[in-house]
Amino acid sequence: MTDHTARLDHVVLWVRDPVAAADFYEKAVGMEPLRLTEFAAGQVPFPSVRVNDETILDLMPLTFAERMTMLPGAADSAGHPVNHVCLSLPRGDFDALLGRLEERAVPVSEISHDSFGARGKATRSFYFRDPDGNVFEARHYD
Repeated sequence: MTDHTARLDHVVLWVRDPVAAADFYEKAVGMEPLRLTEFAAGQVPFPSVRVNDETILDLMPLTFAERMTMLPGAADSAGHPVNHVCLSLPRGDFDALLGRLEERAVPVSEISHDSFGARGKATRSFYFRDPDGNVFEARHYD
């Protein structure tokens, strides 16, 4: 039986250096890189990192912005028109992420409590930027 529930499949992030971005997401955020070897060999246009079994982040080279012709004005999306992407994690993974970011001297916001999200109020949350300036929120629910 196939589950046809709507899900978030992927988010495309503009990055200056996809290899460096993949390294950050692997080592600081704890995500698995995908297609990195193929990207380095010129076989695919961009690598990705896995958020979970169903969702990935595509690390699109900013140099591709001029090729965005699927809709009028799509090239203008290069930059940061998205406010932020939120990652919901189990408590232990939340704490581990915070620790890895602190080890790497990645600035993080103050810890917030009870911010509203898809599953109600989150116990704790904080914000951080990747090396390309994309803003992420990390949160956990109890």
